[in-house]
Amino acid sequence: MQAPSQPQGQSLTPHVYWAQRHGELFLRVDLSDVQKPDVTISENTLFFRAHGHGAKGDNAYEFRLAFLEAVNSEPLFKTTERQVNITVKKIESKWWDRLTKQEKKPIFLVPDFDRWLDESDAETELREKEELEEINKISLESRVRKNSYVTMKTGYLFMYNLVQFLGFSWIFVNMSVRLFVFGQDSLFDTFHAVGDMMNFCQILAIVEVINPLLGLVKTALVPAIIQVLGRIMILFVVLGSQAEMQNKAAVFAVFYLWSIIEMFRYPYYMLSCIGTEWKILTWIRYTIWIPLYPLGVIAEAVCVVQSIPHFEESGRFTAQLPNPLNISFSFTYFLQVYLIIMFLGLFVNFRHLYKQRNKRLRPRKHKIY
Repeated sequence: MQAPSQPQGQSLTPHVYWAQRHGELFLRVDLSDVQKPDVTISENTLFFRAHGHGAKGDNAYEFRLAFLEAVNSEPLFKTTERQVNITVKKIESKWWDRLTKQEKKPIFLVPDFDRWLDESDAETELREKEELEEINKISLESRVRKNSYVTMKTGYLFMYNLVQFLGFSWIFVNMSVRLFVFGQDSLFDTFHAVGDMMNFCQILAIVEVINPLLGLVKTALVPAIIQVLGRIMILFVVLGSQAEMQNKAAVFAVFYLWSIIEMFRYPYYMLSCIGTEWKILTWIRYTIWIPLYPLGVIAEAVCVVQSIPHFEESGRFTAQLPNPLNISFSFTYFLQVYLIIMFLGLFVNFRHLYKQRNKRLRPRKHKIY
């Protein structure tokens, strides 16, 4: 049997359940099928009016609550099929002894035991919430710092590889054009034509030893040291310190082979920085060194052999007795030993590059179940 409707123009009071936290008040109005409730706060008093189905049937219901302390004048509310949930923010985060300004509790107002906490439990919940917010804040800041670090690292590595690619490309194009225009005559003035750019690129390549030490790249340190120091030895000591060596045809071979290798190596690393791979470039990068790397070492060895008579004649870097340190050192003998070291380095780097090639290009085996 349906409950009788209230005479038109008369409002009823719904059941209201309440709970609190240090910073909020929660009200649950026991009305179903409510459409567009009127919920406002004025002069620290909440006014509620709505039409819905409550304890007295389908009628208009309303109530007002004068709060004990100051609250935010913009309540948040959400209607469901069975109730209206209202959240009110406290101006000052603290625990209230009661909800209303009047000491006597309104008859329609009862505790919401589904959400009820006493003060000590609420404080515990508040501390846990604050701790969680602090953890989330620290985690967010850590992610922001990490993302910033990754962005800076990616930008730095991309720019480094781009600069090196442009440098070695310029060397290769310059030497190729000069070879086409001047023929064999270009072989003997290579150092004077592109030496400055080669010096720049090889000095810059020192960061390839620093980067793995700082953890910026995951690469083997020993092969990087062998290549960088080996090229510095050839470029600045064997060629740079002896003017007679700078007009040798072997210099053309060394520079040309270096530039060809690096024209494919640096673009590969550059694209890897931004998570991009061109399969043809990957194949060339891990294949072209097979003939060119040994040829480069042989060309470097030719330069060393040709430089030995010049160092022996000039005595450069050689220490003879007597001297203040009472130590003798023959740089020509050192170069002869260095020739052996060069080919040992060739073996180490060749082995390292071969393993890399197998890792990148060998087809992956799929397990058969």
